[in-house]
Amino acid sequence: MTGETAIRQSIIDACARMNATGLNQGTSGNISLRHKGGLLITPTTMSYDVMVPSDIAFLPALARDGCDGPRPPSSEWRFHRDIYAARPEIGAIVHTHSTYATVLSMLRLPIPAAHYMIAVFGGNDIRCSDYATFGTPELSAVVLKALKSRFGALIGTHGMVACGADLAQAMWRTEELETLARQYYLARQAGNPVILDAAEISRVAGKMSAGYGNSGSEEKE
Repeated sequence: MTGETAIRQSIIDACARMNATGLNQGTSGNISLRHKGGLLITPTTMSYDVMVPSDIAFLPALARDGCDGPRPPSSEWRFHRDIYAARPEIGAIVHTHSTYATVLSMLRLPIPAAHYMIAVFGGNDIRCSDYATFGTPELSAVVLKALKSRFGALIGTHGMVACGADLAQAMWRTEELETLARQYYLARQAGNPVILDAAEISRVAGKMSAGYGNSGSEEKE
């Protein structure tokens, strides 16, 4: 398998991994990749178990509506398109309804720097957006606001989104975001988590910038 077919298959494989690892349930999540001036994205309401490469939808331009493909794109195609248009450094986007991230989004709780791994998201917190109806321009607007200068965000009463230069990095950040959400939720049940200051997160980010996490790599201490 080579070329575009392999790229499309990599999206399907990542979707299957999301569900197998509990990062997502059913067809609620979606994944996209920047591709040929547009984006490839999972189709709406289709089981990953039966999806084949030709089912992946292609939106041919980031600045306009429309879709090339046998199936309509995910209902969340709009915020995928708008993220790519606003953030040229992003090449892949993963959206899930993972349990702990979604719980925090229901509570409208951003994730502070209760663990230093927050630094891989580009700042000292992971914001939580306001709520807006799925698939709408309003949702796209609140997601973009929550993602400003970040590579991950909680989406109010909805789920989460994680981004990366490529699919491996976006998937890695998806796993890290759900882990941070779980850790923060559980720590709050036991007491008041100690929050690292912005200077420490900046130091951590500097230590990571030499290559840590840039391709979905594992932690090396």
